Amino acid sequence: MSAPYNLGDLIDRSRDLAKVALIDLGGDGGEVREYTYAALDRLCSGIARALLARGFRRGERVAILSANRTEYLAAYYGAMRAGIVAVPVNHRFPRERIAFVLRDAGAKLLFCDRERRHDASADLPTVVFGDPDAAGFDAFLDPGVFDAVVPEPGEAAMILYTSGSTGRPKGVVLSHQSHLWTVQVRMEGHDLAHHRYLIAAPLYHMNALALSKLACAAHAAIVLMPQFSAPAYVDAIGRYRTTFLTAVPPMIAMMLRERDRLARIDLSSVEFLRMGSAPASPGLLAAIAEAMPRARIIHAYGTTEGGPVVFGPHPDGIPQPPSSVGYPHRRVALRLADGDNLDAVQGVLQMKSPALMSGYHNRPDLAPPFTADGFYVTGDVMRRDEHGFHYFVGRADDMFVCGGENIYPGEVEKLLETHPDVVQACVVPVGDEIKGQKPVAFCVPRPGTTPAEAQLREYTLVHGPAYAHPRRIWLVDRLLLGPTGKIDRKGLAALARQRVGEAAVCVT
Repeated sequence: MSAPYNLGDLIDRSRDLAKVALIDLGGDGGEVREYTYAALDRLCSGIARALLARGFRRGERVAILSANRTEYLAAYYGAMRAGIVAVPVNHRFPRERIAFVLRDAGAKLLFCDRERRHDASADLPTVVFGDPDAAGFDAFLDPGVFDAVVPEPGEAAMILYTSGSTGRPKGVVLSHQSHLWTVQVRMEGHDLAHHRYLIAAPLYHMNALALSKLACAAHAAIVLMPQFSAPAYVDAIGRYRTTFLTAVPPMIAMMLRERDRLARIDLSSVEFLRMGSAPASPGLLAAIAEAMPRARIIHAYGTTEGGPVVFGPHPDGIPQPPSSVGYPHRRVALRLADGDNLDAVQGVLQMKSPALMSGYHNRPDLAPPFTADGFYVTGDVMRRDEHGFHYFVGRADDMFVCGGENIYPGEVEKLLETHPDVVQACVVPVGDEIKGQKPVAFCVPRPGTTPAEAQLREYTLVHGPAYAHPRRIWLVDRLLLGPTGKIDRKGLAALARQRVGEAAVCVT
């Protein structure tokens, strides 16, 4: 097969189309459905034909609002095949924010599941997954062969909206060429066809979408969960013998708390575990090694604006340190900026590659986050060691000042997570009359342990700078998570302010 030119047309039809492409655990009523590559291809083409037959024009936007299921991917790929821009929408947004995204994107049609059919305005045409009536997905399809549109250079394929935790969501415009490059680079030198990828992260997020496209292009199989549930995740690994997991550390931490399930389910099929969005603690890595001894852990980094291809292995074969996100990928230009110094040892990561976004949709009020020479400014602070490996320090906008000292929460969290009784930590600021702000922390203890607050505070004082030690530490069963499975710092900061105000006890 020649290289694909349309991001919605990744299936290699020269290979076995009878092979199972999707094992969908998100059918209505909990039904498990299997789709071959031939069946998935027909669904995608049926969507593309139906959109054009109904008068949709190239470049118009259609939105998708649903839990993970096969029809979601078919609508996503089918729209792009037809030259129409796919807009996955975060279904965990409140209704008013969903309405904003649909309005901001200028969506002309909404694909959704039955649970969310009332989360959009009544005047927006809607196609409902699993609905047997005339408004349903099956009735919408126009079966037949379809030749994918050949995109123009830079033509938009999709718009992914950021979470918007500190303002209205931003629509990240991504071209066909940008993510075709991503897929091709990730496949270079690898035969991935034997893998079974377990996807539980939501398909409105880059993590799950990028992996879905990789699996499709590689002619591998996907086990697709409607959403993440720790017990169901463990069960799916064992039942379907999945080989490749991708998740954020909080998801894996929740999975590893299912000790009874882990004791009776065989996880030996797992060959790779790719974790991103946040560093993994030494305690979490040790627990993963115990539960999945055959799994190679890949520490990943990526952004919606810049894609998932940023770091990789060291060219000289130097082993990657467990806390590092890797060495700069040979196809990506990276630098750390500290003010005017563009070759800093620690600074804000700037990157340049063909995967970069085209810009933000409909946001003339925002200055493009690009330098004059074309580097994307990520806002993530990183540190580089003597071998060139990079380490995530924290978000530049998470940094706060305590008594004149800059504190990056990520650094304090990593210190807490080196304590043998701490699996995860989150550090947030609370107000202080003298210092301005001061750090406090929430910690998830290792199962079976209850470390004392005074003990953990003393640990940070001994092993880190005194100004950065958390003034209060609370133990929690799990950390609050946001819509994409990342730690909800804003929610935890609000909870910390409440607890400080109420003089709460240490252990909850």
